[in-house]
Amino acid sequence: MNKICKIVLVDDHTLFRNGLKILLNSLESCMVVGEAANGQEFLDLLCTTVPDIVLLDIDMPVMDGIQAAKLALQTHPDLKIITLSMFGEEDYYYKMVDAGVKGFLLKNSDMADVKAALTAVSEGGNFFSSELLHNLVSNLRTRHKPDERQAILSSREIEILLLVCQGLSNQEIADKLYISKRTVDKHRSNILEKSECKNTAQLVMYGIRNKLVEI
Repeated sequence: MNKICKIVLVDDHTLFRNGLKILLNSLESCMVVGEAANGQEFLDLLCTTVPDIVLLDIDMPVMDGIQAAKLALQTHPDLKIITLSMFGEEDYYYKMVDAGVKGFLLKNSDMADVKAALTAVSEGGNFFSSELLHNLVSNLRTRHKPDERQAILSSREIEILLLVCQGLSNQEIADKLYISKRTVDKHRSNILEKSECKNTAQLVMYGIRNKLVEI
């Protein structure tokens, strides 16, 4: 991140917010410009303050993170939201991805993961902490039946989907597979259409739920 990244924190635990704010403000590239204790306060804050990135809790009083993310992205579609997550909240993850969030960060993450998440999302990518991904693989695969749509993906498309889930860009995938970026762009577009996913975050969840990828 070259410019200062303006961040809004949304979490109902004041001590957690204060601690995270101190850590983020200690980074040269970040500045916390607003805080909210629930989804409704967050939506009210957006009327006067539009940040670069929102760190949004899931389970909050008054209005939870799922509803807040949906409503916020309706009025600010370019808003970049990273979900603040805890183990045991897997049932909410797909709903948050469907709402349009760009990534998931565990509340017990170290600063390296926090910085990696902020950098990836600020540059237009997505972020899933590796610890959370492994937990998702374990839980979603045992609790959800595969979607029949997986059968329509070709072996090459599944190969590309795996690399997408590993966080590689289209150019990096092209270099790894010795094909053109244009070819990767086309495959990725086809995967999105066939899986009925809207973005990379949804593709990651789709791949996990349907046992198409190993993380």
